[in-house]
Amino acid sequence: MSEIILTIDGVDLVELYGEKNNKLNILRKAYPDVTITSRGNNLKLSGEKKLTQTAKSKLEMMVRMLKEHKELTTQTVEDLMAGGRPFETKLGTGESNTTIVHGKGGKPIKAKTRNQKTLVESSEANDIVFAMGPAGTGKTYISVALAVRALRNRIVKRIILTRPAVEAGENLGFLPGDLKDKVDPYLRPLYDALNDMIPAEKLAKFMAEMTIEVAPLAFMRGRTLDNAFIILDEAQNTTPQQLKMFLTRIGPSAKTIINGDLSQIDLPRNQISGLHQALDILTGIDGIGLVELSAEDVVRHRLVKSIIKAYNKSNEEYQKRKEEERERKRAERENRRHDKNESQNEN
Repeated sequence: MSEIILTIDGVDLVELYGEKNNKLNILRKAYPDVTITSRGNNLKLSGEKKLTQTAKSKLEMMVRMLKEHKELTTQTVEDLMAGGRPFETKLGTGESNTTIVHGKGGKPIKAKTRNQKTLVESSEANDIVFAMGPAGTGKTYISVALAVRALRNRIVKRIILTRPAVEAGENLGFLPGDLKDKVDPYLRPLYDALNDMIPAEKLAKFMAEMTIEVAPLAFMRGRTLDNAFIILDEAQNTTPQQLKMFLTRIGPSAKTIINGDLSQIDLPRNQISGLHQALDILTGIDGIGLVELSAEDVVRHRLVKSIIKAYNKSNEEYQKRKEEERERKRAERENRRHDKNESQNEN
C-alpha cells in the first residue's frame, strides 16, 4: 500500500479539476483501484504502489499541460488517460506556442498540433496555402484565426470566407427560404469559427459593413479580391473551372488559404474535383504552400481519430482489392488471347 500527497501550485484548481471535479473524475475512473481525495491544494493518492505512481504521473502531466497551454480540456484529459502522448503532438512552450489571436473573453487561440503550427508558418511565408486533411483537424478554425489576426493587425482590410454550395444528397431548391437561407447551412462552420473569435455585436457590424463577407463560391465570379484574407473551405467540392475562377480573382495584396479533404468529395461521380487537379499542377510554385494534416491532428472527440484511421484503412483495402481485380481480369484477357492465338496456329 502506498500513499502520496501532492501540493498543487501555480495553476487554477477549478481549471485542473474541472467543474464539479469532472476532469479529476476522469483520472479516478482510469485508476479505480487508487483512492484520490482532494482538500484545498493538496491531493492524496492511495493504493498499490505501481498504480499510485502511474496516477501521480498522469496528474503531473495534467498540471504541466495546464501551465504550458493555459487550458486543459476534458478531451485532452480523456486522451491522456486513454494512453495518448499529448506532449508528442501538442506544442511546447516558447515561440512555437505563440497565440494566434485572442477570442471572445480573451480566450487564447493557438495551434494545438505540429501540423497546425506548420499551417500557421506556411500562411505567414506564402500568399496561397493549400491545407489538406480530414474533418476535425482544425483547418477551418486555424484559417479563420489567422484571418481575424490579419484584420486586427490591419494587414488586410477585410475577410472573405467562401465555400461551394454542393449538396451532400440534398437539393437546394427544396430547402425553405430565400437564397441566403438556402446557402447559410453550408457556411455554418465558418460562422461558428467567427462567433468564437469576435463578439456578436462587433461581428454583426463587420458583416453589415462587408468588412467580413461570408458567401457561396459562385458569388466570387467577376470580382477582384484584394486587400483581403480569403478562405476557401471544402475546396474538394469545386470543379476545375470553379477553382480556376477563384484563384484568378486573387488581388496582389491578398492572402489565401484553401482547405479541403479529398476523401469527402460530394461532386457527381463523373465530375473531377478542382482541388485534385490544382494539387497536381500548382504545388511547387514559389509562393504557394501545401500543408497536410492527418488523423493525429484531430482535436475533436478522441474517437474521431480512430474513426478516420478505420475509414482510411478500409479505403486502402478497397483500393487494393480493386487493383487485384483489375490485375486478375487483365491476366484472364491475356490468357484468352493466348488461347485464341494457339487455336488459330493449330488450325
